[in-house]
Amino acid sequence: MITTDPIADMLTRIRNAQMSRRSTVQLPQSKLKQSIADILKAQGYIDSYELQTDGPVPQLLLQLEGPNRKRAITKLMRVSKPGRRMYAKVGDIPQVLNGRGMVIVSTSAGLMTGSDARQKRLGGELICKVW
Repeated sequence: MITTDPIADMLTRIRNAQMSRRSTVQLPQSKLKQSIADILKAQGYIDSYELQTDGPVPQLLLQLEGPNRKRAITKLMRVSKPGRRMYAKVGDIPQVLNGRGMVIVSTSAGLMTGSDARQKRLGGELICKVW
């Protein structure tokens, strides 16, 4: 299945898995999706992820919650879309829920959270908001 916006597809799959109370979600692998999964894991929004290469298309298996854990993701929102890219300078990177959420930014140094981008004085494309 070919999608025009693979990041939005990833976020929708995670959102749908959350609503149906599944603890795992499987999606096609790409470097960008894997970088987003790295950030979500580092910030504590997902428990872990695993790369599965035993099929014709590599897959990412995201573990959304661990044993005896509540769901960490309340909402995922795509900011920059293929039809309208959203860019922000370092001073314009938004804070999500006064710091209780995060924004993922694509910078010249790679994907990072909005707070990391502010520390490194980098602006870039606003990928998504998570809280």
